[in-house]
Amino acid sequence: MTRHALSVVVPQVLRIWRWKAGLHFVVSTFCWFTLISFVWCGANNLHMNDGVRTQDIIAGDVFFEILEPSALEYTYRLRPAKDFGGTFGISYKSPQGKLVPAIPADACSAKFENADELEGNIALVERGHCSFLTKAINVEAIGGAAIIVTEYDTEIDDFDYYIEMVHDNTDRDTDIPAGFLHGKNGIIIRQTLKKMNLPYAIVNIPVNLTFIQPHMINQPPWLPCMLWCGGILQGACR
Repeated sequence: MTRHALSVVVPQVLRIWRWKAGLHFVVSTFCWFTLISFVWCGANNLHMNDGVRTQDIIAGDVFFEILEPSALEYTYRLRPAKDFGGTFGISYKSPQGKLVPAIPADACSAKFENADELEGNIALVERGHCSFLTKAINVEAIGGAAIIVTEYDTEIDDFDYYIEMVHDNTDRDTDIPAGFLHGKNGIIIRQTLKKMNLPYAIVNIPVNLTFIQPHMINQPPWLPCMLWCGGILQGACR
């Protein structure tokens, strides 16, 4: 090869080599930063699924499982009372608790027809006619261990919301935990127990979902957006 040809080819080869070396450096750097970012995010945000974190889903709420009957064997979400009562997991927890529909259902009086079955167990009561705190106090008065309030009126505007139950500004209080259950869940639980002639459901409460992927949570099929679409309204009675 002539000296002239070398003077032309060599600079071109060097330019190509420098360009490839630079590209390799950029790609390698990008890959390393991507890997580091992935590891860092994974360490701080466990259980990502399409951008949804289990921690974001929980957001201070309480979850429980119905173990029996099998027709209700799903994971349910509760919104704890904001400023009254005890705490699920501290004041009350049980891997084999009984969820008992109260009779009468509104719990606005401590004169329950099934007081013996409510004693030491969780009362499932319906929203309305008196404050949330009054319901909890009445359940506590007959020895109930906790209370779950649910909506029953499907025509009400906030039927699809998780109500944030607050104190009624009286000088009373209660030590038992209280939580609000989505109305659709409450209706189906009541209807199923009544249809099967069962006085209660067996529940595991609370359930720790921290290390469970969002898509692995066993949601009720009748409430497909249970974990993601629950809005919040605040009230003492309604």
